[in-house]
Amino acid sequence: MSPDTEPREDLPAAYLGVERSLTGRRWIARPVNDADIAVIARQQQISDSLARVLSGRGVEPGAAAEFLRPRLKDSFPDPSDFQDMDRAASLVWDALDAGRSLAVFADYDVDGATSSAQLRRWLRAVGHEAMLYVPDRVAEGYGPSAAAFDILHGQGAELVITLDCGATSHAPLEHAREIGLEVIVIDHHLMDGDLPPTAALVNPNRPDDTSGCGHLAAAGVSFVFLVALNREGRRRGRFDDAPEPDLMQWLDLAALGTICDVVALSGINRALTAQGLKAMGSWHNPGLRQLALVSGIKDDTATTYHAGFLLGPRINAGGRVGRSDLGARLLATDDEDEAAGIAAELDALNTERRAIEAEVMEEALAQIERQGQDRAILVASGEGWHAGVIGVVAGRVKERYGKPVIIIGLDTGVSPVLGKGSGRSVAGVNLGGAISAARQAGLLISGGGHAMAGGLTVDAERIHELVAFLDERLAPELAAATDAMALRLDGLLTAPGVSPELAGSFQAAAPFGQGNSEPRFALADLRVSFAQRVGKDHVRFTLTDGGGATLQGISFRTADGPVGEALLAADERRWHVAGRVKLDQWNGRNRAQFQLEDMATAIR
Repeated sequence: MSPDTEPREDLPAAYLGVERSLTGRRWIARPVNDADIAVIARQQQISDSLARVLSGRGVEPGAAAEFLRPRLKDSFPDPSDFQDMDRAASLVWDALDAGRSLAVFADYDVDGATSSAQLRRWLRAVGHEAMLYVPDRVAEGYGPSAAAFDILHGQGAELVITLDCGATSHAPLEHAREIGLEVIVIDHHLMDGDLPPTAALVNPNRPDDTSGCGHLAAAGVSFVFLVALNREGRRRGRFDDAPEPDLMQWLDLAALGTICDVVALSGINRALTAQGLKAMGSWHNPGLRQLALVSGIKDDTATTYHAGFLLGPRINAGGRVGRSDLGARLLATDDEDEAAGIAAELDALNTERRAIEAEVMEEALAQIERQGQDRAILVASGEGWHAGVIGVVAGRVKERYGKPVIIIGLDTGVSPVLGKGSGRSVAGVNLGGAISAARQAGLLISGGGHAMAGGLTVDAERIHELVAFLDERLAPELAAATDAMALRLDGLLTAPGVSPELAGSFQAAAPFGQGNSEPRFALADLRVSFAQRVGKDHVRFTLTDGGGATLQGISFRTADGPVGEALLAADERRWHVAGRVKLDQWNGRNRAQFQLEDMATAIR
């Protein structure tokens, strides 16, 4: 039995007796404090069900109000607590006062695009139009390079600000210093060893930073940087006769980057996301407005689903299979026609991305099935696998097997053959740290990341060594993370109890995401009375309890797996089911819908 499913004596009792579900997971109840539930419900005037959800996420009565109504002022850090933050702000203003030319160098993903759009919009607000450079994912790879710095220097840039990259780019930054190019690094990725040569390096994950904000995405660090810039501008009297940039208008960008980088939605991240989604819902940013239109978003409000599953993938598509700067340009433009054109291009590229992704996914799954899944990490590699989709594929494979995954695309056009890989991890397993350790051990040409994700470049001949190294290093972490990877449930519902009112009440606990998952409940001893395949791989169904009460629902992307097969059988077997209660709007009416994620045989 694999380490992620083997029962352990120190784990809580299996919920409803489910030791191993159809997806291979153990069900456990989230630990709650019954006394706290009563106090939270009374003080906040909310239902016991919602109070139970809060207690299950570790929210104590004294913190319940802040959790339900997160405000920036309650959790926003002092920018000065970040190492080099004040210096970075001062250097930017020095450059502006001296009339020097600035360039923004951003990563090609959503976090990089939103970070760069924030800073470029701020610079525009104080009268400066900055250059933009986003490296090509395939041709240049992640982060700054000597060649990129040469290009910017040749174009007249005198100060470069890197966003969501640069913290580990020692050689390129040394080159920048040699050619007289000043560089400020704004990043959040894990670091080890000596600091690279920079004019300033702001990163809550640098070894000597004591801000306690290591969970911020780059978009969050960038927003804190804007606060520092405004504060430094006030100190210099720059806003005595000029308007101070209103930072609240760019909270939508900070929220989008935070959600799409899958960082923990706690503390400042929760406040940034909650307030940022409110700002996003006005769709005042032309780029987001046009992207919402092509994505089919018709709601007046914005949710983490909109950000993470509709907007984010389209922004990423530019960096994955198109032009790397499209997302950054879209989010920074105020020209409606330009925004509409870029949004349409990104939508088309996203369709292309999905087709490429499906092909790589099929080949990667076949390879992993041949290899077996007894290692702590699953690694698949293939010639010509597009570098722009391997990260997405890694994430999907990870969800299927519940283990860290690295997908590697091999470039056979060079000697030695090089593999560029992207990895995704599970809760409790620090993949970025393991990749950094592999680099330090000499197994990688380059590599790094953060706990939940990482990237690398490896000599193809050393992939087997790399797998053995990572397997040995991560096995203890994976075994210890068994509890974290179990399916955590917030309680037991009945079919008649699943109502629109119940579904709506849970929205008070939003925004949902990493570190604050949507409430998930079990229902016991039900029969599948109807099931039908819909779309490509979804299943629509009706569940019936012993008293004849019914519950309608849907299970996404399960039709070809064990859950979908069990549903589509629609026989007399009895099942325990687990999933989320969602509010579904149909023909102007609200109804409750059960989104089923897992099933287990009901032993009677």
